[in-house]
Amino acid sequence: MSSPQYHPDRAAPASTVPAESGVGDAPLRIGIIGAGAMGRKHADIIGRNGLTKLVAVADPATTALAEQYGVPHFKDYRTLLDAGGVDALIIANPNGSHVPTALDCLSAGLPALLEKPIATSYSEAANLVRAVGAGETPILMGHHRRHHPAVKATKDTISRGDLGRLVAISGTWLTKKPDTYFDQTWRTVPGAGVMLINLVHDLDLFRHLCGEIVSVQAKSSNAIRKFAVEDTASVIVEFENGALGSFIISDAVVAPWGWDQVTEDDPAFPFNPSLSCYRIAGTRGALDFPQMAKFHHEGPSNWHHPLSMSFEPKGLGDSYTRQLSHFIDVVRGDAIPEVSVVDGARSLAVIEAAQKAARTGRTVQISEIIGHDAASVS
Repeated sequence: MSSPQYHPDRAAPASTVPAESGVGDAPLRIGIIGAGAMGRKHADIIGRNGLTKLVAVADPATTALAEQYGVPHFKDYRTLLDAGGVDALIIANPNGSHVPTALDCLSAGLPALLEKPIATSYSEAANLVRAVGAGETPILMGHHRRHHPAVKATKDTISRGDLGRLVAISGTWLTKKPDTYFDQTWRTVPGAGVMLINLVHDLDLFRHLCGEIVSVQAKSSNAIRKFAVEDTASVIVEFENGALGSFIISDAVVAPWGWDQVTEDDPAFPFNPSLSCYRIAGTRGALDFPQMAKFHHEGPSNWHHPLSMSFEPKGLGDSYTRQLSHFIDVVRGDAIPEVSVVDGARSLAVIEAAQKAARTGRTVQISEIIGHDAASVS
């Protein structure tokens, strides 16, 4: 296939998308594909950044977001791509549409921020990885949590060896989504579920912080909502370096433990500063995330001696704002994506392995999911 090229000077008809260039000193012109919850979130972040401007929205079901921001609305995103006048796209439509939409953006030579999960199956994700690798147009995966300042601080703490050799990591995401969340029926059928929509965030961070995951055990349940997809799951993962991890997740319970409640990353969710969502332990110390409380021994190191506690410094800001700043750099050619489509595919492979483990009741190796694609997705 020929390499798609990025054409920032591609002009739109005056009756559709404004034609002023978003390259150089002018704001970057961004279009949003998908006007659901994540599309609205991205629109808000774009509107608060002086270097970006929302210029178009594509969604087959609603014109509300386009009307709110006074920009052109397109029922079909391909019409938006044909109209021109955009420098980059944010893809936030339903999960099953992610890969074909991203491929169309590549064909148009337009950089994109692709919301997670990258796809609903690993094989589909691998097709996108190959397409990106064959061209020159970048795609940034929307695993936004990687941009959170506490994640960087944690990665630095681990990389310095402050925790010693990693041994164990545990995580929790327990909350209750409103019934209206499921009014969008795609969230109730295969291609959705709490593992693919939410757990993929956490296991992506497990990979980022602790190394590649090589095998998974899991159980899942749809006992509360009775949908065709799970509302609760428990997983055990084995890392390439020998560490073990566990995670419990549910979107059907009343509880305060999870990223959204403890990080203050999104004002849409109540903040509880006293709780954590991850605990990472090694041979020299342990870390409570996101408070960044580090526990270690000052003298002899065993359970008979009291632990000392200190707090690791972390930067300011939320992950969505920092992700958009990075995306601007990617579009302008000043950076390569910090979260690549390869990362998106690898994290999806872990979720697919967990789903298979839950179905079969056995330990599933990640290599079973990646198979012959291992060389192309690495």
